[in-house]
Amino acid sequence: MIEIHVPGFFQRVFSIFLRHQKCYCKHLFSNGFPPFVEPIVFLAAIGIGLGRHIDNIAGMKYSQFVASGLVASTAMFTATFELTYGTYVRMEFENIYDSILSTPISIFDAFLGEILWAGAKGFFFSSAVLLVISLLGFVNSPFCVFAPFIGGATAVIYGALALIITSWVKDINTFNFYITGCCTPMFFLSGIILPINELPIIFQKISYFIPLTHSVNIIRSLLLGSFSYSVFYDIIFLAVFMPLCVSLAILCIKKRLIV
Repeated sequence: MIEIHVPGFFQRVFSIFLRHQKCYCKHLFSNGFPPFVEPIVFLAAIGIGLGRHIDNIAGMKYSQFVASGLVASTAMFTATFELTYGTYVRMEFENIYDSILSTPISIFDAFLGEILWAGAKGFFFSSAVLLVISLLGFVNSPFCVFAPFIGGATAVIYGALALIITSWVKDINTFNFYITGCCTPMFFLSGIILPINELPIIFQKISYFIPLTHSVNIIRSLLLGSFSYSVFYDIIFLAVFMPLCVSLAILCIKKRLIV
């Protein structure tokens, strides 16, 4: 009798992660170029340009205020594009998952690996932005080294949310509604451009239910070295929201693939 060796759970999940990592590294320069350049352009246009007309905001320079928020928003957009357009192309045009699921790898294994890969990209992109703003003098605290981990957690959450959207979408152009109608408003309502307490009351209430808001609060505290009790609430929010999003995302994508 021939004995068939089935890889363990972690090996199966890691194989998906490794597959994406190898594909990404084939074009490492072009893929890794944006996170180093985009924050400079954004800070020059918004942080520094607009900052000339704004006094200190929330106890810091406006450019520093914006820079600290970019570490989180970069992770959000990175994971969102990876698990919307990226996953959809792999699923509908390249039929990658047909090949993957013909192996001992299950749907749960495959898409958990997919979400973790989005988290790793979020970590890398957050680290790149952190490096840039550190060189520009916008970081004041040694705790900043923990900021990319919050960026990675943010990417896991938004990767899972993106996967939920992907499980419903029937046409690739439909992603425009999610990117423009959800992600862009979340960027502006999460305290990156303006402090939340300066928004209209209705938007303040909405912002507290946006994961990016809590990521921005934590990362800003880490970069500036100023902590308050509210940071613990932000950490708890992300810690509870993350497994819920991941579980729901895998459930939704499983229903799509089975049907």
